[in-house]
Amino acid sequence: MTTDKMQMGKANLVEFSDTMIELGQNDNDIYAVTSDSRGSAKLGPYADKLPSQIVEVGIAEQNLVGVSAGMASTGKKVFAVSPACFLTARSLEQVKNDVAYSNQPVTLVGISAGVSYGALGSTHHSTHDVAVLRAINNMQIVVPADNFETREAVKAAAASNKPIFLKFGKKNMPHLPRIEKKFEIGKASTICEGSDVAFIACGETVAPAYEAAQKLSEQGISCEVISMHTINPLDKDAIVKVANKCKVVITVEEHSVHGGLGEACAAILLQEPICKPFKIVGIPDEETVAGSQGEIFQHYGISADGLTETANKLLK
Repeated sequence: MTTDKMQMGKANLVEFSDTMIELGQNDNDIYAVTSDSRGSAKLGPYADKLPSQIVEVGIAEQNLVGVSAGMASTGKKVFAVSPACFLTARSLEQVKNDVAYSNQPVTLVGISAGVSYGALGSTHHSTHDVAVLRAINNMQIVVPADNFETREAVKAAAASNKPIFLKFGKKNMPHLPRIEKKFEIGKASTICEGSDVAFIACGETVAPAYEAAQKLSEQGISCEVISMHTINPLDKDAIVKVANKCKVVITVEEHSVHGGLGEACAAILLQEPICKPFKIVGIPDEETVAGSQGEIFQHYGISADGLTETANKLLK
């Protein structure tokens, strides 16, 4: 594996907006519904180009979801956009009943997710969203790791007739390598192949997992990195395959260690059963520290150095 520095792309939210413009210009049934969030969602250019295809409901997240479900019931392809911390907490009942249980093809777009809001603190962090939505039937959950996955996920959501939750952070994203440049909801993407350490990560944690794999390769340790962009439905075959192949398995997520990607993977491996050294790296069950997203990642070991240390400990 080379240790070349990854090239940086746009923030996933900019890619989201650009893709929405492309889709909306070719389909006047595409709509964005926002809760005073067009600015933070980078949808200003979309609103300028397609002013008749955006609906603003104000800071009223429950209304956002209800209105979106109603529009979807009339045949519109609706993207309901709001900060993830509020979208998956304040309006959870509407997400459950109006969208998932009613089977309305609304794409719920959780922006500034995870700990993207940094120093604003725990009230604005969204480290519960995957756990909550995994417990609701009929909800696809996608957490893209880079601009490519974001673009393809938005296109897939627009073509879908099922509810879906897309989770986006705020920072500019690297262009990740991948074994095959293809995207399918429910099918994991292999970033690089190896046989000693398996990193299964999602969203903005895939990049530090890949950086850790590069550092470990300098020590003669071979790593496989999987972008598990879809948390539901989960790619069971990919998890089993990489766990059988590698000596240790480490999951990485910008989410609570409870109820997210790590516990979903652990449940699969225990039921197989596959017994390998296994570690969930995420946000522990404590009051989350304040700071920038990068500082929080460093504090909890969601970094190249932290993950390298975790891998070496498991291998020993």
